[in-house]
Amino acid sequence: MKDIFERDRAGEPVSCDDPDYHKIKEVILRAKRITQEMNTRVLGCEEIRALFSELTGQPVGEDFQLWTPFFTDFGKNIRVGKNVFINHACTFMDRGGITLGDNVFIAPKVCLITENHGIAPSARRTLTSKPVVLCDNVWVGAGAIILPGVTVGENSVVGAGAVVTHDVPPNTVVAGSPAGIIRKITDER
Repeated sequence: MKDIFERDRAGEPVSCDDPDYHKIKEVILRAKRITQEMNTRVLGCEEIRALFSELTGQPVGEDFQLWTPFFTDFGKNIRVGKNVFINHACTFMDRGGITLGDNVFIAPKVCLITENHGIAPSARRTLTSKPVVLCDNVWVGAGAIILPGVTVGENSVVGAGAVVTHDVPPNTVVAGSPAGIIRKITDER
């Protein structure tokens, strides 16, 4: 039988009443402790990289930049590529997994959400997780929200304030709520 983390990452419904939910709560509390340390002290880039690496369990390179405050509910399921920049006041709910490719640029107050509650009142204590993937060279504008299961294709731009509910093709600009295609990106513009 799969443990609760395997079920969660596989997109199976996980109830807050599950007998093993305490294991998820332990990871959540750990993430809160680390992000509180990041967010309540004035830290240099090296200290932030060290705490972010501790949070995710994966080392990040010297080219990684994160401006605090930063919020996450889990932390262990975030993966970042090379030369990633995350601006201040972003929220990553990463139980379903968040992957940021190389050269990803994230503006202030962006929310990457991988979890969703059931619609029926009886199912609202149950979460289902799906990954969010931002491919190489993606730029996400200020205040955008990317919802569970979305992949934003290579070189694409998500406009400020967009709510992205479906995959974004490569080389595309999307904006609005729900986000829709504005135009394709070419070398000329």
